[in-house]
Amino acid sequence: MKVHASLAAAADSADLQGAAVCLGNFDGVHLGHLALFAQARKLGTLAAITFHPHPGKVLQPELAPRLITLQARKLELLEEAGLQQLVVQPFDLAFARTPAPQFEQMLFEQLKVKAAVVGSDFTYGQKRSGTVQTLTAAAQRCGARVEIVPPVTVDGVVVSSSRVREYVLEGRVAAAQRLLGRFFDLDGTVVPGQGRGRTIGFPTANIDTQNELRPAPGVYAVRARVIGEQAWRGGAANIGVKPTFGGTEVTIEAHLFDFSGDLYGKRLRVQFIDRLRAEQRFASVAELSGQIARDLDQAREAVARVTS
Repeated sequence: MKVHASLAAAADSADLQGAAVCLGNFDGVHLGHLALFAQARKLGTLAAITFHPHPGKVLQPELAPRLITLQARKLELLEEAGLQQLVVQPFDLAFARTPAPQFEQMLFEQLKVKAAVVGSDFTYGQKRSGTVQTLTAAAQRCGARVEIVPPVTVDGVVVSSSRVREYVLEGRVAAAQRLLGRFFDLDGTVVPGQGRGRTIGFPTANIDTQNELRPAPGVYAVRARVIGEQAWRGGAANIGVKPTFGGTEVTIEAHLFDFSGDLYGKRLRVQFIDRLRAEQRFASVAELSGQIARDLDQAREAVARVTS
C-alpha cells in the first residue's frame, strides 16, 4: 500500500488517477468500512482518503471520541483490507475551512479519480456543507461517479465506530467483535509491575499502552502475541485497580497460559475475546487465588472455541 502524505502529494504523483476512492475516517476499520472497500474494488484501483488527526480532535477536542485504533494500527488494518493507495490528509483548522466545491475540485479535477465511494451519511467541506447529493453532482460534471453504500447491519444493529466504542467501553468485547469483523485489540509494551501475580502463582505481563479506547474494568479471555511474531498464546487479562490489594491506578495485566519466558520490554498485541466477570474485591488473597484459577479455566474454554 502506497501512502501519500496529503491530497496535494497524491495529485503530484497521479497515482489516484482513475482510481475508486473511499472517503472517511475509518476508525476501527470495521465491517461498514470493509463494505465500502468491497464496492470500490469492483470499480478499479482500490484507494482511500482519510484524515489525521481525527477531525473531532481539532474541531471539538473536549468532545472528541476515544479512537478505536491508533494511527499505525489503522494503517496496518487498511493495508490488510487490500488498499493499494492511501491519502492521509493532515487535518487542521485551515483545512476544516475548505469550501465543499474546492474539495470536489481536488477530488475530481486534480486527483482525477474515477469514482468516490461513501456511506449514505457522508459530509465534507466547511461546516459539513457538502453532502452525497452535492458530491454526486460534482462527479457527474467531471465524468466521474459516486457510489453510495448503505449502512451495514449485524443482527439489526447498524455498524458504526461509535457503536463499537460503546460496546468496548461497556466491556462487551464479543459484541464489538461482531461489528469489527475481528477481535478488538490493543498494543502495548510489557513493563515491570509490582509482581503480586507471581507471588500468588499467576505471573502476569503488565502492559503499558497508548490506546485511547480500553475495555471496561474486569477479567477477560484474551489472546496475545509478541508483535513481529506469528504465534498467539491464550490467556486471561485483568483491567482495573486490583481492589483486593488497595490499588488506585488502572492497569492492564495479562497471564498467558503455560508461558514462562521473559517479556519485559517487548511489544504485545492483545486480542479481547470475551468478558468473564467484573472486577471485584476479595476478602483474602486465598479467595482471590481461587477465583483466578476458575477464571483461567473459563478463559481456556473461550480461547479454545476461537482456535478450534
